[in-house]
Amino acid sequence: MTEQTPPAFADFGVDPRVVQALAEAGITHPFPVQAETLPVALAGHDIIGQAKTGTGKTLGFGIPLLHNVISPGEPGYEDLPAAGQPQAIVIVPTRELAVQVATDLATAASKRTVRLVQVYGGRAYEPQIAALKAGVDIVVGTPGRLIDLLNQHHLSLAHARTAVLDEADEMLDQGFLPDVERLLAATPAGRQTMLFSATMPGPVVAMARRHMTQATHIRAQDPDDQGATVGNIHQVVYRVHALNKVEVIARILQARKRGRVIIFARTKRTAARLADDLTDRGFAAAAIHGDLGQGAREQALRAFRKAKVDVLVATDVAARGIDVDDVTHVINYQCPEDEKIYLHRTGRTGRAGAKGTAVTFVDWDDVPRWSLIDKALEIGQANPPETYHTSDHLFSDLDIPTDAGGVLPKTQRTAAGLQAEQWEDLGETGGRRRGGRPVGDGSRPGGRGSRLATDGRSKARSRAQSRDHSTPDDAAGQFSSSPSAAESKTRASRPRKRTRAGKPVQRPRA
Repeated sequence: MTEQTPPAFADFGVDPRVVQALAEAGITHPFPVQAETLPVALAGHDIIGQAKTGTGKTLGFGIPLLHNVISPGEPGYEDLPAAGQPQAIVIVPTRELAVQVATDLATAASKRTVRLVQVYGGRAYEPQIAALKAGVDIVVGTPGRLIDLLNQHHLSLAHARTAVLDEADEMLDQGFLPDVERLLAATPAGRQTMLFSATMPGPVVAMARRHMTQATHIRAQDPDDQGATVGNIHQVVYRVHALNKVEVIARILQARKRGRVIIFARTKRTAARLADDLTDRGFAAAAIHGDLGQGAREQALRAFRKAKVDVLVATDVAARGIDVDDVTHVINYQCPEDEKIYLHRTGRTGRAGAKGTAVTFVDWDDVPRWSLIDKALEIGQANPPETYHTSDHLFSDLDIPTDAGGVLPKTQRTAAGLQAEQWEDLGETGGRRRGGRPVGDGSRPGGRGSRLATDGRSKARSRAQSRDHSTPDDAAGQFSSSPSAAESKTRASRPRKRTRAGKPVQRPRA
């Protein structure tokens, strides 16, 4: 029996220029979600696309979107009712995802003259407004900045014939659905709408029904991969003591055939501290979290994509939108809040058919929560083994050399580090600046500056709160709102002048 040849993009009637651009990027055959989506989307129908994270949803809507766009110099462009105004809009929940989607669309449209503009917060308004005024065909952005530009009349969606909602469930979690509905209301009624997400909660489906016409629901997955998680991800779960986690991670980062690694932390402070600890141990690590300015976040992502940094420590702000090749390991430094967060975190590895490893640390207090996640996703590891950096199964499970220690040997420190990637001034709004770098980005990229700046603000805030809630009767006196003891002593020792009827009175001599 002869093996059936997988279909190519050209077999679906995709524009030859797009096919050529994808081929030059090494993309020749569609993934299952793309193969199921393209015939329906290219025919102009509305789509609700559901597929696991990392299975290629971006091109699933990107190719049909480009198919509907007429760029300058192409037949019919001069006949458009409003040439230069957006013909398509892509709404995404995070800045990182906006960059990724725009990059993928630019790759597919590299043989055409399509004008694509990214708009998201953290960057100055002026360059984005200038790009919109110069003429745009496709806008990719986050709901907040899109609404701002719409309210200021710099953005018009009156002629957007295609609207895409990517990762709609994340927009629901972040409270963006009202903004999304307003953006959709600003587009023509006869537009084509495509909604893509890994999960489909009820409010997202209800919104789709309100704004879509006879939508086709596509749930695409590999026939050999019927589980909730991606089948080619090796999932390992350990019960690890909080004080031993960094030691365990130091061993994991020395595993054989280890490529780039993303470590997810629950809080911004934990992410900053962990990145500093790993840097001190010789690893090329950088942090990305909400306390960093957009310039520092993009610097870290660029360094990660260019392999100047091969360990990225992130909060869930980066769980969506990081599409980087050769991410071989994802480590959950703390147990995820629920199964959705677990799916999106682990989906950063094992992308586009590659193999990956997901390691999850579970604290003793988090075992009940992990049991619920394990049951929902049918992982089969409800009782993770107690693990330390000396445990034999740690080295055998993850193919770690037995002589690996807590510090990376100097001979293996080949990555250039975050300081080798230039920091870009994006004209960020808000926040004080120090030395051309936003406060909180760190005086040394990837170093202790980010942690110290954050810790300093936290301590100052704590002192202020203590002063605000203190009483004049505090026993110690240091938090009292009344004058300090030193000030009182100074005032008491001052010589007082006696007066009578406004004239000084001489004290009687002893």
